[in-house]
Amino acid sequence: MPRKSAGLTAAKVRTAAPGQYVDGDGLRLLVRPTGARFWIFRFTMAGKTREMGLGRAGDDRAAVPLSQARDRAADLRRLVKDGIDPLTQREAEAVAEAAAAQMAVIQAMTFRMVAETYVAAHSGGWRNPKHRAQWSATLETYAYPHMGSLPVADVGTEHVLAALEPIWREKAETAARVRGRVESILDYATARQWRTGENPARWRGHLSNLLPSRGKVAPVEHHAALPWGEVAKFLVNLAKQPGISALALQFAIFTAARSGEVLGARWCEIDVAAKLWTVPAERMKAGREHRVPLSRPSLTILTQMTKLRTRDAPDACVFPGAKPEKPLSIMAMAMVLRRMKHSDVTVHGFRSTFRDWAGETTATAREVLEAALAHTVGSKTEAAYARGDLFEKRRGLMEAWATYCSPPSAQHSGTAPAPLALAPQQIGESPAAADNHH
Repeated sequence: MPRKSAGLTAAKVRTAAPGQYVDGDGLRLLVRPTGARFWIFRFTMAGKTREMGLGRAGDDRAAVPLSQARDRAADLRRLVKDGIDPLTQREAEAVAEAAAAQMAVIQAMTFRMVAETYVAAHSGGWRNPKHRAQWSATLETYAYPHMGSLPVADVGTEHVLAALEPIWREKAETAARVRGRVESILDYATARQWRTGENPARWRGHLSNLLPSRGKVAPVEHHAALPWGEVAKFLVNLAKQPGISALALQFAIFTAARSGEVLGARWCEIDVAAKLWTVPAERMKAGREHRVPLSRPSLTILTQMTKLRTRDAPDACVFPGAKPEKPLSIMAMAMVLRRMKHSDVTVHGFRSTFRDWAGETTATAREVLEAALAHTVGSKTEAAYARGDLFEKRRGLMEAWATYCSPPSAQHSGTAPAPLALAPQQIGESPAAADNHH
């Protein structure tokens, strides 16, 4: 039972022994066996007795003095008389304070701050180091002037349009990337509960109603490619070009590989005996290891590079640049094309040349062609079932490509060699196509 009291004094608050002491108006002093002292307000609501803490008692600076405790108790007693539960009200006030604090945080989070947080959080998964620099540069140039200092919660359609409209027609590719990056950042902010509502940078069903499609303002430009009927003659002239860059370009053409894959090739990836080049996942666009069958011309080029090898280490570059430990410049093969007066085509375009040749002169199944180019085919579900890389079928295809590109085909003086009569089992002919031959 609590000890009775006619009222407390400041001295008794400081010196009272362990127990409970009644002051009045529902105010009580609780002294624990440890000597710790607390104020309690006791009240009855709907027939139930409840208690509510009012803070520490005592004589230190953080303690609530007796006079202040009595004032608080009197205020709470008036609430009870009005039918208001002080505990419920305190909980509501705590929720309101938390909401206010959250709003303060949101208002402090500008679009620039969220964008920088997003880039820092995601850049570790970007394979190309230049990707982060491109993100930062495009946002700095086109997005930040219009929304960088705005609270991310306040970014609206008008701000997104202000960033996109000036460049939508003149710089369509850049504008599309800026839009996509802004959309990703705002989605990230929504996931972090820094903003609510629809994404004002969303294209489908929103900006698509306000801006013309990219196809109308700037048709997609494909990499310029050499017609497949001219590739044999081109390779004859390319073989006359001196230097490692010319050999690298030949290797790229015979393997139908991307520039970055060729320039980044290491000797540890090459298995001459197995006629195999294994490109690791981290250097592939799709993030998956890619096995490339090496045709006879490809192996001949590697033999030439072995003779020129100046750094005997597994990770040495197959096509080294000025410094043996560094690969050729990304522009090296393009410069070979310029010297040959072929600035109208691109290195990447030779992949299209290969694809056009295979599609028009062979009955190769589409999935084999796409596998040869390291393209992802179909949906994720289809990919889950199609786990093989059709390597042996691709080996036949790449040998056929090498035969087509090499003499005596090159003696046709620029005219397209006759289509090769390739055995279906060599190049993975689709069953439907095979049926058409019989």
